[in-house]
Amino acid sequence: MIKKDLAHRMGSAKVKATDGRKPVTVKQTRHKFLFGCAEFTALPYASGQLEGAELAETEKRFLHMAELFNSVTLPFYWGRFEPEQGNPDTERMMKAAKWLGEQGMILKGHPLCWHTVCAPWLMDMPNDEIYNTQIARIHRDVAEFADVINMWDVINEAVIMPIFDKYDNGITRICKERGRISLIRDLFKAARKTNPNATLLINDFETSESYDILIEGLLEAGLKIDVIGIQSHMHQGCWSQEKLEEILERFSRFKLPLHFTEVSLVSGHIMPKEIVDLNDYKETNWPSTPEGEARQAEETAAFYETLFAHPLVESITWWSFKDGLWLGAPSGLLSNSSDPKPVYKELHKRIKGDWWTGEQELVADENGYVTVAGVKGDYTALCNGNETKFTVK
Repeated sequence: MIKKDLAHRMGSAKVKATDGRKPVTVKQTRHKFLFGCAEFTALPYASGQLEGAELAETEKRFLHMAELFNSVTLPFYWGRFEPEQGNPDTERMMKAAKWLGEQGMILKGHPLCWHTVCAPWLMDMPNDEIYNTQIARIHRDVAEFADVINMWDVINEAVIMPIFDKYDNGITRICKERGRISLIRDLFKAARKTNPNATLLINDFETSESYDILIEGLLEAGLKIDVIGIQSHMHQGCWSQEKLEEILERFSRFKLPLHFTEVSLVSGHIMPKEIVDLNDYKETNWPSTPEGEARQAEETAAFYETLFAHPLVESITWWSFKDGLWLGAPSGLLSNSSDPKPVYKELHKRIKGDWWTGEQELVADENGYVTVAGVKGDYTALCNGNETKFTVK
């Protein structure tokens, strides 16, 4: 039974499943809540570019992913998606997106604007042209993928964008010139105009008052933000319960849905505290350990339980699914060989156990209706070989 503090995750539905008093089998098929991961290897797989052991390992990983998750974040980093101006990787990305959609995944594109992994060819342009090209990029990609991707991180890490100084780039240039609020407003306007039905996020790793102030300024300027995205890369140790609850309370004041967009915890040694940018940690041998895996499983379970219990949190995305895929860190739910780690098993107990409605055997009333109570999401009702799909809200 689901706990009382999770009652907001429960719903009910009355559905016509048959034509009279007959037994009906009801089962949940997908969560409403978005449990997901970043998936950056679907492009070569969906395009048929993998073979042999690499293909077998990838298929094994996707089976584990489909068993646990219902959402996926796909990479639209401009510098990689369009390394040469005018030649975006649209065809491969579209194949991957459609394939994942066929597996029942809800998709998000990440990101439409970011100063990191930026297109280097922007540097040959004056600032006005950089700005116009960025706006055009949003119109193009949001329109191209409108039938398969209806959720976007419009801008990523805007808090530091105008003062980013690790290297020169076109996006920092126009953010510095135009100001964050003005630029972000224009980016959201472009995405909203292109796909009015899309869910549009602002996303950042900065969880201090600086992010609060930026969001407040954007809302006061009249910008409609659908979701606040919060990154939580914890390679230097898991956030304390007090810190997590403080962050949840602070961002809840905007009364907007919260997505924890990039969650990671390592199952090896903890990254030194003095590292400011996680990308600066160049560890060539960062193995997962039994002790680290036990710690990762325990801390991740507690982290997810707190988030799932909060009424404004609607999504949690793990970053990334397999060890070593991001920054060489042992931060996956799967090992290097794509076998489930203890953390995967702990999440599975919750996502498909404690927080999942088991199969129900019901009897329809004289008019063929059944009333179903359960965790919010998609369901099927089966009677005499006839299947009825419905949603518990």
